[in-house]
Amino acid sequence: MSVVHLLLWLYMWVFIIVALLSWFPTTGIGGVASLRHALMTLTEPVLRPLRQILPRPQFGGVGIDFSVLVAIIALEIINRVI
Repeated sequence: MSVVHLLLWLYMWVFIIVALLSWFPTTGIGGVASLRHALMTLTEPVLRPLRQILPRPQFGGVGIDFSVLVAIIALEIINRVI
């Protein structure tokens, strides 16, 4: 496995971890909150433009964010093409 494939694979896992951490409330202090903040700093440059493009469908009054799913699919396509 090349370094580029490894980095793309790791970045996909960062997106998955960020999505899972978004389900749990965190306070402003503590290990989980600082981990979440660090991972959000890594993923926001990719997710922010996707959130502006993609619509947020409403299910039961709750908006669902599909930007993480789209980012993971795009990274997987890039990983396979490279």
